[in-house]
Amino acid sequence: MSQNVTLAAGAAEVVVDPGNGCRLAGLRIGGVELLRQGPRYGAFPMVPWCGRIALGRFRNGGDVHQMPINSAPHAIHGTGRDTAWRTARADGRSAAFTYDLADPWPYSGRVTQLVELTEESLTLTMGVETYDDSFPAQAGWHPWFLRNLGVGKDVEIGFQPSWQEERGDDHLPTGQRIDPRPGPWDDCFGMPDGVDVTLTWPGALELKVTSRAEWVVVYDEQTEAVCVEPQSGPPNGLNTHPRLVTPIDPLEIATTWTWRSLGLA
Repeated sequence: MSQNVTLAAGAAEVVVDPGNGCRLAGLRIGGVELLRQGPRYGAFPMVPWCGRIALGRFRNGGDVHQMPINSAPHAIHGTGRDTAWRTARADGRSAAFTYDLADPWPYSGRVTQLVELTEESLTLTMGVETYDDSFPAQAGWHPWFLRNLGVGKDVEIGFQPSWQEERGDDHLPTGQRIDPRPGPWDDCFGMPDGVDVTLTWPGALELKVTSRAEWVVVYDEQTEAVCVEPQSGPPNGLNTHPRLVTPIDPLEIATTWTWRSLGLA
């Protein structure tokens, strides 16, 4: 089992668990934990797809592939979160991790994640490359931010999406774009100028989630935590918005979380 990697910069500390899907097991600012704790939580990479695939099936040319059903009747959040990654390097403020795509994903390739910490920000960069055949893929992140940090009020979510992907009864986008609706949400939103979402814990901390990606899923239906998930395409995007990874055109996505104290030490 891979050893956890701890990065530190000023009052910020992040712990990465490569053996458990290369998820961030913790992010502490001024000694206060921001992420929900537990082996299923933290903040995990979604790769090589994000959200749900309809009935777990996707097509690449004439080939139809079946992924394991883990959110019946669909397959959800990729295989990377269930995989042990390898630590390629770590130097105290940054670290790089990799894993080779393998069954049940039907194509060969490599996924990398770079974690870079400063005193005021955390940048995550993920890449997907193929060793052979081209294939559709997605990448993104699923952080579980604590609704309450134990100091002050519950978190407030601020963002101005251009549209909301209408969600059907099967939890998949219908293909229609609608005006954004008030929460609670388990929904995908379009932000064509890039993801820009602000989480504010009044009297404690402000954290901005930004990315050049155009889609973000916001999930705030649980009492313990809220999720702000920048991703390279919408749920079921392997079927509806396929982005091919080719030998000369890998997929790359990055997100930066920037924070400032509103009262934390």
